[in-house]
Amino acid sequence: MIEKDTIKLLRECDAGVKMGISSIEDVMDNVKNSQLKQELKNCRDEHEKIDSEIRKSLERYKDDGKEPAAMAKGMSWLKTNMKLAMSESDETIADLITDGCNMGVKSLNKYLNKYKAADENSKDITKRLIKLEDSLAKDMREFL
Repeated sequence: MIEKDTIKLLRECDAGVKMGISSIEDVMDNVKNSQLKQELKNCRDEHEKIDSEIRKSLERYKDDGKEPAAMAKGMSWLKTNMKLAMSESDETIADLITDGCNMGVKSLNKYLNKYKAADENSKDITKRLIKLEDSLAKDMREFL
């Protein structure tokens, strides 16, 4: 049970962190404010570090991880491009990133509660990812 829950939790983290990286990259070319751009780059770098940890953990279980759901990724891309087409501003970008972070925090907490038997390392990774997403959402407030 521990191994099964651990793998499932790590897979969800894998999909979530990939979605976060993709979302940041989707807006990066449109960012005008240098402080916002730097905060997004820093957060993307932190996501990539966590992604590396997740992949190493999954490799120990000989698991390939999980890609974000195609529908979720497509809807995110569509929402991002539609909103930016209407208003290509840093405020719009901050709003989009905040929404994504809030969804990530909600999903990851749900999976943390669902896979209670997961090992402590995978729970720690999940909690750090939640903290990173929550922190980014708070950092976006000054740009809203």
